[in-house]
Amino acid sequence: MHSHHQPVLRTDASGMPLEWIGYQQAARLYYLDMVAYSCGTHLYTLRGGVNARTGRRSLIEVNSIIATHHSAGDKPASHPGYIPPLSNPALFRRDDSLCLYCGHRFASGDLSRDHVTPISQKGTDHWNNVVTACKRCNNHKAGRTPEQAGMQLLAIPFTPTHAEYIYLQGRRILSDQMEFLKAHFPRRSPLHQRSS
Repeated sequence: MHSHHQPVLRTDASGMPLEWIGYQQAARLYYLDMVAYSCGTHLYTLRGGVNARTGRRSLIEVNSIIATHHSAGDKPASHPGYIPPLSNPALFRRDDSLCLYCGHRFASGDLSRDHVTPISQKGTDHWNNVVTACKRCNNHKAGRTPEQAGMQLLAIPFTPTHAEYIYLQGRRILSDQMEFLKAHFPRRSPLHQRSS
């Protein structure tokens, strides 16, 4: 039995991952009859309303992955050209909390967002130009490019697809949810190596 804090992965009816939702939102989707099918492991059994005719209380079985019929609120995330919003937590997760200059892993409080080509040199605040750096390396690099600072980047920054971004946002990801997300990662995604 999982705790009520385990997020559910919501997908569209074709299986494209959309977002993480809590069990209340999952229950709402069942009540609104928007669930096309569900798969993955059984997470919760929620008690529904009492049927006036039979006097029976309905039970809703909530699984770890819920495919839903289209709703007006669905984000245009699957559109080509969609770029997920850049945030430090997602960036640090993309780079596995490693400083991409010295290669050491740090707690998020000791990490920072480094612009590979500095803003002062017309660099942009975009996924493809930002890497996770420890504060020491970031200070040493200062307003220079890695070449100018004589520093070597350990990995190429990349813009995550929506499925990769959902992975980056996940706090606790069950193995079946992980398998499901990985099936939607690009073939060359560096995130395939991650276990959870």
